[in-house]
Amino acid sequence: MSRQIILRTLILFISLVALGVILKTTGLGAVFDKSWIDAQVKDQGVSGKTLFVAAAGVLTAVGLPRQVVAFFAGYAFGLIPGILLSVLAATIGCATTFSYARFLGRDLVQARFPNRARKIDDFLSENPFTMTLLIRFLPVGSNLVVNLAAGVSSVGALSFIVASSLGYIPQMIVFALVGTGITVDPALRIGCGVALFAVSGAFGIHLYSKYRHGKTFDDRIDRQLGEGD
Repeated sequence: MSRQIILRTLILFISLVALGVILKTTGLGAVFDKSWIDAQVKDQGVSGKTLFVAAAGVLTAVGLPRQVVAFFAGYAFGLIPGILLSVLAATIGCATTFSYARFLGRDLVQARFPNRARKIDDFLSENPFTMTLLIRFLPVGSNLVVNLAAGVSSVGALSFIVASSLGYIPQMIVFALVGTGITVDPALRIGCGVALFAVSGAFGIHLYSKYRHGKTFDDRIDRQLGEGD
């Protein structure tokens, strides 16, 4: 093992430990329950929005589902601001995880997810922007694993991150709408959210089936969708 690999692995280990300590000592690990949102974020103006985006960016980078972020953004800020802030936070999380894998964790990610890293690389290589959109439109899959695997692939950072940001929007609309239903017209907004989720999910599956051209980025997801090569 070369000195460079040892150094990168050591930095990765130390940074992961530091992140764990930060989450424990600052209480960020308990973020995104209703009481925290009410106390620290809602009706706090710019400071509340900034805190929300910063905390959500960190937590989505380490695996918090972006749908949870959109739900609480809708609850705290309303529909349109909730959509915009949740997409921003998820994009920050995506860029952070992607960059982390690319510059620090390449060897660890390739060792932990060898098949997924290879499949993601093959899936994205010919048309990274469009194929990233296909992945993001799907209603299933691990955002964290996709970001990590893409980070160790040959895909360009800009194409992947911009396409991810755009691909997040449909589900963010759905879950932000459901979040607003906590306080305003709950039956109507939650019902609309369920309907929109079904439509957007079906649309994402249709696009994936039509344009993936026999490629797959995750065999388990293909089985869930009833897809074959």
